[in-house]
Amino acid sequence: MANSKFSFLVVVIIFVFYTALLRFSQAKSLPLAVTQIKQQKQDQDREPFVGFNIGTDVSDILSATDLVSFLQVQKITHVRLYDADPDILKALAKTKIRVIISVPNNQLIAIGSSNTTAASWIGRNVVAYYPETLITAIAVGDEVLTTVPSSAPLLMPAIESLYSALVASNLHTQIKISTPHAASIILDPFPPSQSFFNQSWSSVMLPLLEFLSTTGSPLMMNLYPYYVFMQNKGVVPLDNSLFKPLTPSKEMVDPNTLLHYTNVLDAMIDAAYFSMKNLNITDVVVLVTETGWPSKGDSKEPYATIDNADTYNSNLIKHVLDHSGTPFHPEVTSSVYIYELFNEDLRSPPVSEANWGLFYGNSTPVYLLHVYGSGTFLAIDTTNQTYCIAMDGVDSRTLQAALDWACGPGRANCSEIQPGEACYQPNNVKNHAAYAFDSYYQKEGKAPGSCDFKGVAMITTTDPSHGSCIFPGR
Repeated sequence: MANSKFSFLVVVIIFVFYTALLRFSQAKSLPLAVTQIKQQKQDQDREPFVGFNIGTDVSDILSATDLVSFLQVQKITHVRLYDADPDILKALAKTKIRVIISVPNNQLIAIGSSNTTAASWIGRNVVAYYPETLITAIAVGDEVLTTVPSSAPLLMPAIESLYSALVASNLHTQIKISTPHAASIILDPFPPSQSFFNQSWSSVMLPLLEFLSTTGSPLMMNLYPYYVFMQNKGVVPLDNSLFKPLTPSKEMVDPNTLLHYTNVLDAMIDAAYFSMKNLNITDVVVLVTETGWPSKGDSKEPYATIDNADTYNSNLIKHVLDHSGTPFHPEVTSSVYIYELFNEDLRSPPVSEANWGLFYGNSTPVYLLHVYGSGTFLAIDTTNQTYCIAMDGVDSRTLQAALDWACGPGRANCSEIQPGEACYQPNNVKNHAAYAFDSYYQKEGKAPGSCDFKGVAMITTTDPSHGSCIFPGR
């Protein structure tokens, strides 16, 4: 889960484009032999997707039936559960929503110690529902090596026993088995070409990777650029962590391969690929089972904001659906599961722990993503009360140009921001732009792309009306 990522201590050295050229201009650049990862037969591996983790530490969580209806409305096609909740699995039947179920850490000992217990678990949680419920994988434990290392010796026995039970039920080709890892199992993660798995876990990692290779299963990794940024402020720029466009001088460059990294997540994924390559494993894909950005934090978490969460998750979705790949494996785009669908308000401090969700437990949005161009995925407003406003931190000249377009060619109704009218005060370009943006957005029927204005506008569910100034969205 997200809180265990605080232990991820990483030293990142950023080599900018010109520094890399200066340092290595006289060195021989060795060609990088990029091993093609074999095509896996699973549907989910042929086409990259964005799924969601569903935690249950929520005080007003939806019923299983309402949850599945909500997933269908939001066009969410892949989810990961932290257990094998029978009500949810039953409700998912015949919906075509694909689900990863999980063996909780506290069940590892029993399953790893007994083939009978493993067979019973498969019978109770898989055979009872499949194929009506499309179970695609089983996540055995969660970050076992770093959170419950005492259970590590039983991890492979548990995986092998569960796999044997799948074989006995003739489901081993349809349902994959793996285990999610924290990023901290990888040492020296930047530059990626120097990365390697913590050798103290070699007795587990090598047989695990051989199993994944043999069975065509993915390496599950929980990867959080948020924590990389927080633990390396001043070294890792925020823009690199949020997938924002970069000038060449701000790109991270691997000095050994001269591969350019425009975002932190790709570097983390490639660190996993290079770590596997160091163990001669080249045919296992990386599946990002957790990634995300919190929308709220305490005083020590100033970058846990709605704006940053919106930016990260929106850009992440676009990055995956654009089949962007990574610098080391441009031919393979890892699918991701965003952490998480709902805010888990019952989770312990820090404040950010309860604020990773895109929605509150009752299904109202914490914020709305900018996911235009991705079809109807996450594009349906559940409240029907959304507004378009100006983003924070945009310079006044850029805002003024967008305001002029909205009130001119865009034909927004800007009468209320004229001198003496209800929305003239406060008399500043950001306030006036917000009103004009919302007028245009509402006039266009909240159509995809109508709240953009060259990237200076954002959708919000918070009513920006104030005093006698009533925004069009109300």
